[in-house]
Amino acid sequence: VQLQASGGGLVQAGGSLRLSCAASGSIVNINAMGWYRQAPGKQRELVATITNSITTNYVDSVKGRFTISRDNLKNTVYLQMNGLKPEDTAVYYCNSRLTYREGIGYYTNDFWGQGTLVTVSS
Repeated sequence: VQLQASGGGLVQAGGSLRLSCAASGSIVNINAMGWYRQAPGKQRELVATITNSITTNYVDSVKGRFTISRDNLKNTVYLQMNGLKPEDTAVYYCNSRLTYREGIGYYTNDFWGQGTLVTVSS
C-alpha cells in the first residue's frame, strides 16, 4: 500500500492550493483519511479528517478556509486550501486508516504519504 501526495508549492498570502493524495495497492476498504502538517520547529498537527461516512473535522485555525473531500472510486483525498496565510506554511502529510489484503490475510493499519511542502509568502 502506498499514499502519493501532490499539489504543494509556493503561493502568496490569500492564494489557494489544492492537495491530492491517492492510495494504491491491495486495498479492501478505506476508513478515515486526513491531512496533517508540520511547520519548522513544531510538532505535527492534525489539519482535517474525513471518514467513509463523509463526516469531516478541522483544526480551528483552518475552519472556513480549508475543505477536505474524498473520491472513493479513486481512493483519493483532497484538501482545498483557500485564503492561505504565512502561518499555513508547512509540510503537509496525508494519512489513511485502511484495510488491505496481504497473502490470505486482511489487515488494518495507518499509512502516511511522503509529504508535500506548502509555502505561503507574505
